[in-house]
Parts: sequence; structure tokens; C-alpha cells
Amino acid sequence: MIQQAKLKNGLRMIVAPRHETEAVTALVLFKVGSRNETKDINGVSHFIEHLMFKGTKKRPTTLSISKELDGIGAEYNAFTSKDYTGYYIKANAEKLPLLLDILSDMLYNSKFDPKEIERERGVIIEEINMYRDNPLMYIDDVFEGAMYGDHPLGWDIAGPRKIIRTVSRAKLVAYKNTFYQPNNTNVIVAGRVNEKTIFDQIRFAFETNKKSKALPKPKKKTITQKKPTIALSYKETEQVQMALGYPAYPYNHKNLIALHVLAAVLGGNMSSRLFIQVRERRGLAYSVRAGVSMYEDTGNFMVQSGLAHDRVDEALKVIFQELKLIQQKGITAIELGRAKEFLKGQLVLQMEDSRNAANYYGQQALFQPSIKTPHEREREVERVTRADVLRVAKDIMKMSRLTLAIIGPYKDKAHFIKLLSR
Repeated sequence: MIQQAKLKNGLRMIVAPRHETEAVTALVLFKVGSRNETKDINGVSHFIEHLMFKGTKKRPTTLSISKELDGIGAEYNAFTSKDYTGYYIKANAEKLPLLLDILSDMLYNSKFDPKEIERERGVIIEEINMYRDNPLMYIDDVFEGAMYGDHPLGWDIAGPRKIIRTVSRAKLVAYKNTFYQPNNTNVIVAGRVNEKTIFDQIRFAFETNKKSKALPKPKKKTITQKKPTIALSYKETEQVQMALGYPAYPYNHKNLIALHVLAAVLGGNMSSRLFIQVRERRGLAYSVRAGVSMYEDTGNFMVQSGLAHDRVDEALKVIFQELKLIQQKGITAIELGRAKEFLKGQLVLQMEDSRNAANYYGQQALFQPSIKTPHEREREVERVTRADVLRVAKDIMKMSRLTLAIIGPYKDKAHFIKLLSR
């Protein structure tokens, strides 16, 4: 059973005890990401994440931090998304006080040394290059860029190279101070803990005299799309990366669980409809999957595949046939049962790892009015009916709201416009 508490300054503490493990994960989440940025500072959320590992007064260099963590065999990293940023350390449970001390030191006391900022510009630009040189990694950005357009949800998380080369230390620090406040801080500890002392341990590490200020609200996104959108990113490749999908539901929407069931039936695993039809029976792709992404005000359903460039048309035809079929006839009782067991099984596996468990509870803390246990989530899945799945398929899969994104040797949209109009 999870436990929650708040400090007077608004910092939220969430503890998920797991006594069957000797490990613990300490995760700190901030509700800030690239969607909180303006165009002139696009990329700073991610830039700040990098700088948190570059030294504090107590641990003056990157090596000081990494040597201390490596010395206890810890796993540690950070990540930036469009709507949250996280920092975690996973290690032997007896080292928890040290994990909390290092995290709080990094997040409260990072120096933002000008020399480190200059060095890190090059690191981030190479990270941008890595993603853009890898179509499998970059297709999501092309897809969401086309769907959300010139809105922060449509911008790349890492930002454009020009901004990374020129953004000032003053802007980085100002942005960090705006969003890294106690009332925007969530400390999640999952794994083996002493339930009698854990909140005192977190309080000792993270309590601060800093007062919280009101947080700026991100710009909302309303999708008014009335015809298909096509985005082509030209690249000479042997394999084409393709993503197609539709606007869907935000966090907490009543149809969201049914949409996850739909995604599982269509492309959630190696026995899903698209995997069988596109890969196994026709050999058109190595990979094909369907998934759901959510934000506070919107979301999307996406089918993604890697295809031979001379078989894209055939693959698209098969995919659209399957999407049309599921809108017309829905899914079978057997498929519904299998999808439910798949989703419940994946949740069980997720909760086996303290890091994944911390993420599970932490993301809910950021975006949902209350935190649901795995058992409560399983009951939600069980309540989904075939009628729910059919209703959701008809609701979101409208050709007028389709987005198609392709990375490959194509420059002319006309061919794909014609293909979609058939």
C-alpha cells in the first residue's frame, strides 16, 4: 500500500514499500517539460536536466557525483519529456539516505558552471544528431510535429541546434528557478524502505526554506484538423519509418482504458492483428506496433512500422484495411479477453522493478487527481467491454483527422495524398 505526505512548502512525498526486494529507487519528478517552453528557449528543459549532473558545491564536478554513485553500484539517470522531467537513483536499499542526499544536492545546489554549460552544448547537439540520424528514434518527433504543429507539443524536446548553441546561462537559471520549486516537486521512493522512518529521511534531505511561487500554466492545445496531414522527412534509407495515427484522449479521459485495449488488439504484441497481417502473413515489415500517448489536454493513437521502401503502399493498404475492419466489426470476445490479460500481465511485470514502480506512481501523481493501485487499474481494464472498444475505434479513427509521417526517400506528398483518397 502506498503512503503519501506533503511538506509545508508543498513538496509531495510518495512511498511504495516493497519488502520482497533488497533494492530501492529514489525518483524526483517535476511537472515541467518542453511544452512549458517558448520558441526562443525550446530545449532548455532538457538542457537543465543535463546540467544537474555537472557539479554542486558539495560535489564540485561530474566525476565527484559519478564516482560516489558508481562506488555503490547504483543505476542512475534522468529524462525529459514534453510534460515532465525526472531524476532517479536505484541502489541497495541500505544506501537510501545517500541517494536522497545526492538527489537533493543536485537539484538544489547545482552550480551551472559557465564552462560546463559551454561543454554541454556540444554534447546535446550530438544527442540531437544521434536521434535525427536514427529514423526509428526520430519518427515519433516527426509524427507529433505534424499532428500538433507550431505548438510546444509539436516541437522537439531537445530543441533546435541554434537555440542550444546560443541560449544564455541567465535564461537557463531563470527557467530552472521558475519550475524547480517545492510545490512542483514530487519525491517517490519505491522498494525496500523502513516505513517508520522513510518520511523523516525524505524530509531531512529535501526540506528547504525556499518558498513556492505560482507556476506558469502551459499553453493548451486544441486540435481542429479537418483533413489528413502528411509529413515527409527526406532521408536516403533502405528501410522507411512510417507512423500514422489520430488525435485521441488526454489523461483521465473515461475512454482511455478502452483505447489501450484497442491498441493491444491492433498492435500491442506479436499476436496482434497488425503484426500478423503486416509482418507474418505478408512480410512487409520487421516491426509494427500500435500505442497511445497522453497529455493533459490531448493525446494520440499511433501505428508505427519499419518498411521496405518499395512496399510502403501495400503496407499502408493492409493497415488501413485492419483499421476499417475494427471500426466496422469491433473485436471478438476472445480478443478482448487476451488483450485484458496482456495489459494486466504487463502491469505485473512493470511493478516487479522498483524503478518502474516509482514511475508508475509518480506519473499518476503529476497528472491524475488520485493515485490508483495496480489492482484498481486491473479492475478498470476488466470493466472494458467489446462495445466500449468499438465505440472508441469509431470515435477516433476518422480519415479527416489522420496524420501520416514518413522518414525515407520521398519529397512529393502528392502520391500519398492520392493513396489516402482511395
